Amino acid sequence: MLEQIEHISDVIVGYAWGLPLVTLLIGGGLFFVIYSRFSPYKHFRHAIHVLTGRYDDPNAEGDINHFQALSAALAATVGMGNIGGVAVAITMGGPGAIFWMWVSALVGMATKFFTCTLSIMYRGRDSMGKIQGGPMYVIREGLGEKWKPLAWFFSVCGLLGCTPMFQSNQLTQTVRDLVLIPGGFIDASSHFSSDLITGLILAFIVALVIIGGIKRIGNVAAMLVPLMVLLYVLGVVYIILVNLPVVPHYLGLIVSDAFRGDYVNTESLFGGAVGAVIIIGVRRAAFSNEAGIGTESMAHGAAKTNEPVREGLVAMLEPAIDTLLVCTMTALAILITGVWINTDTDGVTLTAMAFSSGIPFLGIPILVICVIIFAITTMFTYSYYGTKCLGYLIGAERKHYYNYFYLFSIVFGSVASIGAIINILDTMFAMMAIPTMLSTLILAPKVVEASRKYFARYKNGEFD
Repeated sequence: MLEQIEHISDVIVGYAWGLPLVTLLIGGGLFFVIYSRFSPYKHFRHAIHVLTGRYDDPNAEGDINHFQALSAALAATVGMGNIGGVAVAITMGGPGAIFWMWVSALVGMATKFFTCTLSIMYRGRDSMGKIQGGPMYVIREGLGEKWKPLAWFFSVCGLLGCTPMFQSNQLTQTVRDLVLIPGGFIDASSHFSSDLITGLILAFIVALVIIGGIKRIGNVAAMLVPLMVLLYVLGVVYIILVNLPVVPHYLGLIVSDAFRGDYVNTESLFGGAVGAVIIIGVRRAAFSNEAGIGTESMAHGAAKTNEPVREGLVAMLEPAIDTLLVCTMTALAILITGVWINTDTDGVTLTAMAFSSGIPFLGIPILVICVIIFAITTMFTYSYYGTKCLGYLIGAERKHYYNYFYLFSIVFGSVASIGAIINILDTMFAMMAIPTMLSTLILAPKVVEASRKYFARYKNGEFD
């Protein structure tokens, strides 16, 4: 029965992530790059200045500053998608999948600039009168009442898409495979009870933070995210430096395999092996950096700013940090240590094998610490997304009910199979991308107009 359900979910996600959606995400991103005349990329330095707080306005509407908004969004994106998700990409699509993750990230920077600029430009009020941002409010405020079904569709899909099942699954797998089984605490063939206990502990920890809402999430994320990125990057940098002579070979393999698909371990509905590599790369990039999915604009919509373009610039940094930096480093660690060849291991355990091989004795402890922080901070932010979706559908005064379902999904994810979870979440992400990208494409002229005015003011020194 379980095998039949997983097979059905494989078919559904295959159609969901077919040519139309890949074209929407990649083609839409390319349109934003060209339509904006590369202006977001040209102002990368200014984006850093905005992030450091130089232009913060404590009297502006919103709940959190630019850095906290970026940290909250990164807490959701720099997570298990970078550790377990990259391993899944290589297992399913081979090294070439990483190349298409790069492509998705590069165009995703423009996508995030547009979606998150709109999240401030078209903020709305919820049923309690509190200002809110996100695709549902962009659609309602920017496109009008006749487009509201599209906003409802996004919110309904977000209820399931914003659950932390993948994070709890991979964190449970980490604790089980790297701590409990090697330590002799449980038997490798029977681990349901230990997985359930781990899930319950995770749910309790997450509950302590998410009850405080986005302000507490932003504060916690601002403290933990820089730490987890630094520790993880230092670990991977060591592995890369030790194996530096073979790095050029594997970078070349990533590029060449992107157009051959020699290591594909799945089927595609179009394009054969190369089509499968493209789809896997785009899927994993979307799950990793969330560009065009819509979740990113919900976090940035809470920023304290009255300048929409500034928040778009800050959001643009996320794919660069998340996919071009962290995901690439994870991929290189897996490839250069050779653990990806001739193995049935997938997800976070494959990354653990790379750390164990690349950093004897210390690799596993470093990864366990990083996985715990990555997974838990992601769980913090996703709860905020889900409550906003439910609040839009049934009223902000009842949005807290989502947290009960959210905590249940943590426990469920800890005992479910990784294949079924990935299929469920990928399908929901695909559905969320449709209203997000369509509304952004329609409202793109508004972003370009606001950008021209803002950058003209910046050039004239009005912000100095």
